[in-house]
Amino acid sequence: MYNKSITPYTEESYPPVPTKATRFWRSFVPWQLVRFIVLNIKILRIVVGGHS
Repeated sequence: MYNKSITPYTEESYPPVPTKATRFWRSFVPWQLVRFIVLNIKILRIVVGGHS
């Protein structure tokens, strides 16, 4: 087994920084609205399927 220890406060111990495109899509309200609707439809299908 390869055992690599990561020392604290190095670049490897921090999460990656989101790209400019990622930040745009996370804050773009119309896209968030679409994702919200899709998620609610998925949840609704599970709930309705459980009550039949």
